[in-house]
Amino acid sequence: VMSLPPLCSPPLLPLRPPPPSRPCLPSPSLLPLLRTIPAAMAASVATTTPPNWSPGISMPHHSQLTLLSFLAASGVAPLDDDMVVLMCHLQTAFKQISALLASPLTTMAASLGHGDAGVLVSGSAKSGQDVPKPLDLISNDIMKSSLRASRKVAVLASEEDEKPVVLNNRGRYVVVFDPLDGSRNIDASIPTGTIFGIYRRLGEADDLLSAEKAQANVLQKGERLVAAGYALYSSATVMCVSYGSGTHIFTLDRGIGEFVLTQTNVFIPQRGQIYSVNDARYFDWPQGLRKYVDNIRQGEGQHPKKYSARYICSLVADFHRTLLYGGVAMNPRDHLRLVYEANPLSFLSEQASGKGSDGKRRILSIQPMQLHQRLPLFLGSIEDVSELENYGDVQQLVNPGYEV
Repeated sequence: VMSLPPLCSPPLLPLRPPPPSRPCLPSPSLLPLLRTIPAAMAASVATTTPPNWSPGISMPHHSQLTLLSFLAASGVAPLDDDMVVLMCHLQTAFKQISALLASPLTTMAASLGHGDAGVLVSGSAKSGQDVPKPLDLISNDIMKSSLRASRKVAVLASEEDEKPVVLNNRGRYVVVFDPLDGSRNIDASIPTGTIFGIYRRLGEADDLLSAEKAQANVLQKGERLVAAGYALYSSATVMCVSYGSGTHIFTLDRGIGEFVLTQTNVFIPQRGQIYSVNDARYFDWPQGLRKYVDNIRQGEGQHPKKYSARYICSLVADFHRTLLYGGVAMNPRDHLRLVYEANPLSFLSEQASGKGSDGKRRILSIQPMQLHQRLPLFLGSIEDVSELENYGDVQQLVNPGYEV
């Protein structure tokens, strides 16, 4: 019988990311050939799909389309070869982070390090960063390593780094990301996620000094995004992504080790019946937000039915549910970051016919001034977010400070 270590013992092995795996990268010479394959696959799907199937509904198992095939499919996602290579490296990073989070050693280490003991370094109050945890830093290293290996990224910026980094002056793309959102509750097995946004490199900034070039590239408006998405690590590992022509969902099939298309052209319902917010802060809210929530809970808003509350306290998880079921997910105080949280999720929301707002303005039209700039965020069904904005006073500008 295996003997268990004492409860006070540290993990038997150091917490390390899983060994890097070779990305599933097509040879450049094969890319033109790959582009001819998915068309035949799509035709096969069309002949085998049930007649009542519609976009946004899970596809049958026998018609699985992998991410690589989807990316290479002419007319499905008309992307250049550099984007295909970049996405292959990104999906490899998501698989590694998913494996890391599913490890028993990770859960043990997170439990033993709960609270102050789990902090490796101090956060930067000046830059507006959160205090990082060990898993944040490991996930950050995984993401940066994958992006660097792709050789397609000119500049990257992470929630865990104070400043953006220039990787490759010839890279076509700029990537901003939050490597592990929701990590503070990892020991409770609450869903977490990785958020990312992709821009084209600014050619007009090429002659600037390195620091200025990096800053100019990562502080682009969200409306200039060419792709954005997130990976959700939960009962399944899900990747939601848009390339500017609809929002699509892939699920990691652990049997074959590939992300497969499970929902395509997802649309957020024009109106939902769920609101997602930490309403323990109700008495800190402005009058307009209190009135909005009171009205929809009592069925006295524009929608006659009473709304239900669903709140996970994990941005990716709360947004994913809102994407599928509609309603509104929000944080009314200056807490979420514009560049690598609000912009990518607002891009996805708009591509799914939803809306992203700070309570007054369209998120994607806001010019970022700082990498770690914070703001209120309201995401979801277009009618729900528009109704909320009509209440006017919905931003919680006074932040008394919350300790968790």
